[in-house]
Amino acid sequence: MWKYTPKVMDHFLNPRNVGEIENADAVAEVGNITCGDALKIYLKLDDSGKICDVKFKTFGCASAIASSSALTEIVMGKTLEEAAKITNKDIVDLLGELPEEKMHCSVMGMEALQAAIANYKKNRGEEYQEIASEDDHEGRIVCKCFGVTDTKIRKVALENNLHTVEQITDYTKAGGACSMCLDQIQEILDSIWREQSAQQTKNETSKDDAFAALSVVKKVLRVQEVIDKEIRPALEKDGGSIELIDIEGNNVKVMLKGRCASCPNAKLTLKKLVQSKLNEFVSDRLTVLEVQQ
Repeated sequence: MWKYTPKVMDHFLNPRNVGEIENADAVAEVGNITCGDALKIYLKLDDSGKICDVKFKTFGCASAIASSSALTEIVMGKTLEEAAKITNKDIVDLLGELPEEKMHCSVMGMEALQAAIANYKKNRGEEYQEIASEDDHEGRIVCKCFGVTDTKIRKVALENNLHTVEQITDYTKAGGACSMCLDQIQEILDSIWREQSAQQTKNETSKDDAFAALSVVKKVLRVQEVIDKEIRPALEKDGGSIELIDIEGNNVKVMLKGRCASCPNAKLTLKKLVQSKLNEFVSDRLTVLEVQQ
């Protein structure tokens, strides 16, 4: 028995905006009844380009109905540009929570909305590239049981920070039937996060090199900016403060003031707050040293 939040039960038992819209400006259908879930969504726009009416018809479980209902409330009154930014996370946030095994229902809602926007643009001869449902028809079919492509797996994994095959199954159903594609899903996940790790390393190196190329004056200004915006406000909440004294190579010399100067956890503050923030926003090569008053 699934454990549903009160909001999920409300949207399931009292779904909003169920039905069809005659002469709708956009219509889209995703999913497959034979696979267990399907959703059809209708959009109507007013003269200002905002969604003034939305209806849906769905075949699926309580989570599918609740996710579809929640989606209609989220999109009402939004422009297509605003609606295009809605993700499955927004649907889950409105519902409070969904069982992990039912997250694919929120993904289906997001895909239906994006497909509807693509339908609207296509009917008017406009290009609309950032559509998940369009991408899903490209790439290689990984899960033949549910028709899930490697493109969809990559997109959902990146958007929701998914690292395990079980999570992919929860969010897309891929691998949830015959299990023949589980190894392929794992290979895709390994590839995704290897690429992300390599890109992060590249970005960090570029950040470090960019700071190293600055003049001394610009280095001081950059460090001072981070201290003023990211570090000092946190210290002032506890009655403390900080002053930048000097920069020598990769060593940043600072002086703690106020209550921080006599705090027994001063070394921890320097490491966990000051140096951490400077490493994050300026350069990983920086080391913070304390200058006593």
